[in-house]
Amino acid sequence: MSKCVIIVGAGLAGCLLAVYLARAGWDVDLRERRGDPRDRGHVAGRSINLAISARGLKALRRAGLEDVILRDAIRMPGRMIHSRAGALAFQNYSSDPTHAIQSVSRSALNLALLNAAAAESRVTMKFHQRCVHLDAARGSVSFIDDNTAQESSASADLIVGSDGAYSALRGIMQKNEGFDYGQSWLSHGYKEMCIPAVTSGKHAPFAMEPKALHIWPRGGSMMIALPNPDGSFTCTLFWPNKSTAINPNGFDSIRDPVTAREHFQREYPDALAIMPTFDNDFATNPVGAMLTIRCQPWSMHGRAVLLGDAAHAIVPFFGQGANASFEDCESLTDALEAHPDDIPRALAAYEHDRKRNADAIAEMALTNFVEMRDKTGLRSFRIRKKFEHLLHDVAPRLYTPRYDMVSFSTIPYADALARSRNQDRVLALLALALAIVIVILAAFVAWRVMR
Repeated sequence: MSKCVIIVGAGLAGCLLAVYLARAGWDVDLRERRGDPRDRGHVAGRSINLAISARGLKALRRAGLEDVILRDAIRMPGRMIHSRAGALAFQNYSSDPTHAIQSVSRSALNLALLNAAAAESRVTMKFHQRCVHLDAARGSVSFIDDNTAQESSASADLIVGSDGAYSALRGIMQKNEGFDYGQSWLSHGYKEMCIPAVTSGKHAPFAMEPKALHIWPRGGSMMIALPNPDGSFTCTLFWPNKSTAINPNGFDSIRDPVTAREHFQREYPDALAIMPTFDNDFATNPVGAMLTIRCQPWSMHGRAVLLGDAAHAIVPFFGQGANASFEDCESLTDALEAHPDDIPRALAAYEHDRKRNADAIAEMALTNFVEMRDKTGLRSFRIRKKFEHLLHDVAPRLYTPRYDMVSFSTIPYADALARSRNQDRVLALLALALAIVIVILAAFVAWRVMR
């Protein structure tokens, strides 16, 4: 007799999990609060481009979707750094030329995963379904149809909450004793802008080099741009929500297109020159918020479990949000297959596998924000990165840069964090030793000259 699972949330992770479990013999009931995005050809919500890397590609490959997604993805082997004067500096992500992250449209990826789930005979989908009640002990969950206002209940062997950072299912679980929850809002917000396609130029239809993630680091704030298949770039401003004496240019002081245009002319003049829709974009696109969510336990009564952003929302600065959620899908599927007759044990194994890694990538994403906005434009940073790449080329088994471990391998996040910390200590000792040798040599030379 097949088992039944109710998946709350038909976003990226929910759809991929639906495909996995349907193929593993589960009957899948997929519910989504929003309407069916296939009716309008796009997915509502955030549209920040996704950077899919090794972990995400592995998960998509398992579902047979890697080639479909890569068909419209744009390969980015490095960053292009823009100075205030418009000078460009390309920084490879890795010393290995085969390594690159892929710029993917969030909307297109969600549609592809939704279509894949819909193609599975064991998957049923219902939209406009707002989760309002959970009885984890009985495996029961209730919904209200926002079109008809009718309430309905359904039961299953397993209930999965993959309904995002503002998860309704997690909100219900939070009301239970013993559920620890913490959220940390980033002091910065984000606003999307656009660099449209062009008809002429060196990179046409792209206005800039397409095979790079573009960064305008300004110390305390930045703008990034990721390429789209149609030749446009999705740009995202990451500015403080509130201005300070140290960083006076926040969203609270730059509110209108006129002030924003003046600021761009000073800080991002090369970008402003290729943004013909600047005034409308700045005036109409809202300022979004970013947060980190940590909670525990992820499961309740061995029947309900959280997955993806519902369990561990992170900020987007390592490009690992979707990749980490896809790894969750693999881990949960593997745990259920390893313990087919013991769902509580499977959920415990899944959480044991993923919780430490979720905490690790949350920390690294916050650290990478500081690196991107404050350090990538510095000469000392470029020298350090070249030295790291040299070490990796010479002794790959002894030294692997953190970025390579996170983006171009499937080393568990927690192991990558621990290993990179150890490597940083070794590099610091090497730098100290080198400095001591230089001082000794200088003293020796000075002594010989004085003789």
